Amino acid sequence: MLPRSPATESLLLRSLLRQPRGFSSSAAAAPVAAKEGGDGKLVASVLFERLPVVIPKIHPVVYAFQEFSFRWRQQYRRQYPDEVLGKADARGKGDYQIDYVPAPRITEADKTNDRKSLQRALDNKLYLLLYGNTYGAPDGKPVWHFPEKVYENEETMRLCAESALKSVLGGLDNTYFVGNAPMAHMAVEQTDSSVSPFKRFFFKSQVVGTTKYHIGKCKDYAWVTKDELLEHFPENKDFFNKMIIHIR
Repeated sequence: MLPRSPATESLLLRSLLRQPRGFSSSAAAAPVAAKEGGDGKLVASVLFERLPVVIPKIHPVVYAFQEFSFRWRQQYRRQYPDEVLGKADARGKGDYQIDYVPAPRITEADKTNDRKSLQRALDNKLYLLLYGNTYGAPDGKPVWHFPEKVYENEETMRLCAESALKSVLGGLDNTYFVGNAPMAHMAVEQTDSSVSPFKRFFFKSQVVGTTKYHIGKCKDYAWVTKDELLEHFPENKDFFNKMIIHIR
């Protein structure tokens, strides 16, 4: 390696000082893209979900396998004396013992198909959909959509998504955002020449510790299952089916 002259080292040092290197991050990428405006606007949407409240029913095939496994193990289990088993049976008996009655799996909201209630489909996930005006709707007509907001000057897209959900619920109490990065995004091409193409980023948030929200800033709303959600978006059914991973 050839030694560098003092003049060459000084020139390299000045070039490094003039062009400081920075770190790229997803938090900074969104504001830069929005300011450039080359790819249109950015929209932050929130997939607001309620997790299952009760354990889903076991599939008949799974139940049959578990029953077979139990009977198979029983034939090889160790036989204990009756006096040992008697002590185990007597344990837990007393005045403090109460009778446990499980809550019904089918609620009044299920019977009346009340989609405004969180007390339905307890063994399933529910997702919040709003009905009203939103950015990019054809001809400006009300449509079913997720809580969303056009990116303006927020520091990150996550903060933009929080602002979208906060404007609908009136606050972020009893909510939990899963991660800082979006779970998916889609490029929306518009047939209406008045609206330029834009990108929609989806963030996941979950219901925490409540069974009722005061939802506003929309003409209507509904808590729907994944199958019901796909019925509202037939043109994007494949996209949402892949985005929403639902294992029961």
